[in-house]
Amino acid sequence: MPYMVQNPKNIQIAAYNYNLPDERIAKYPLAERDLSKLLVYKTGEIEESTYRNLPSFLPNDSLLIFNNTKVVEARMLFHTFTGAVIELFYLEAVSEVIDAAMAMGCTGTIAIKCYVGNAKRWKHGPLKREVTWNGQTIEVTVSEKERVADYYHVTLSWTPAEVVFAEVLHAFGSIPLPPYLKRETEASDLERYQTVFAKELGSVAAPTAGLHFTENIVEELTQKGIDTTQVTLHVGAGTFKPVKSESIGEHEMHGEYLDVSIETIQKLLNALDTKKIVTVGTTSTRTIESLYWLGRKVFFQPELTKNQLVVGQWEPYETTDLCSSKEALEALLTWLERNKLSSILSKTQIIIAPGYTFRIIHGLITNFHQPESTLLLLISALIGEDWKKVYDYALENDFRFLSYGDGSLLWGR
Repeated sequence: MPYMVQNPKNIQIAAYNYNLPDERIAKYPLAERDLSKLLVYKTGEIEESTYRNLPSFLPNDSLLIFNNTKVVEARMLFHTFTGAVIELFYLEAVSEVIDAAMAMGCTGTIAIKCYVGNAKRWKHGPLKREVTWNGQTIEVTVSEKERVADYYHVTLSWTPAEVVFAEVLHAFGSIPLPPYLKRETEASDLERYQTVFAKELGSVAAPTAGLHFTENIVEELTQKGIDTTQVTLHVGAGTFKPVKSESIGEHEMHGEYLDVSIETIQKLLNALDTKKIVTVGTTSTRTIESLYWLGRKVFFQPELTKNQLVVGQWEPYETTDLCSSKEALEALLTWLERNKLSSILSKTQIIIAPGYTFRIIHGLITNFHQPESTLLLLISALIGEDWKKVYDYALENDFRFLSYGDGSLLWGR
């Protein structure tokens, strides 16, 4: 059926600004994860509670979706022969055919995309560094620096060659806290900047909505009969990329890897007509909504190959033919089974902004986001202009903002 929607390219980002004093940004998490404040928004009304009481705000027929990605130690420091400090901020493997899990398992050498701090001081020659980790000495050499857009391509090689790249990051790197925290990583961040269900290495930033959850909350959800499942979206550094253009149309979203099992897709399909589907975090939201657009592709073009199955930034706004959510998920399952795959591994560049129609989710659990950010656009797509009402309430009632701050349960219109 033909499909027309307001294209958000002309949205002015200045309309999504608000005053966020620095003292309202949470520099550290609370001592107990689930004592963070929770704002609950539904049909224009706002309630205030804590995450410890979250299960009471979710219907028994809910399906809750967590992102199980794990933050890697993406910041690595090296020195030039003159003593200048060079920082490499790992983004992803260069090759499009290497997903995050494969990258973590590479041995001996890997070509990566990265930001390079103090790049002007790295004029020529390789960078070398040696550390002792887990009783063995590892030496890393960084070479072949090439500027590409706003990042670099470099090649890392190391000995012993049998050490995997994930271990190199553990040995040489540190957890990259968001720049707005304006502090160095501390020992406590190694635990607190990971969710309790983090297991798939690949993110350079935490899916922060999940930071408030504890094993006790998950157990209480289970006792109430609320179903849960997990997806993987490896959060890229683009999550911190400010919108520098006046209109959204000039802003480029970074692509991010997603990985969703057949079992989770089947669970979503079964829940479409019977449950309230709630995503924990904007990362889970982008993942679940991307599944619709991937399914739509194979519904109309079942012969598509794995490498052709990606979601473009503006695809939801420029597509003229749609299928139902049920048809999309069924088509995706059929495609996976035909290709003998147990999960969909893809890359999504989707931007969810006002004008977007949510295809699968009903509600979202999320933190409070930066002014003029794409994450704030996603909130507005879900609850409309009431995003201002929600943020005004949070500012007036001492909610803590951003990654280590408080959060909200937002029900879509």
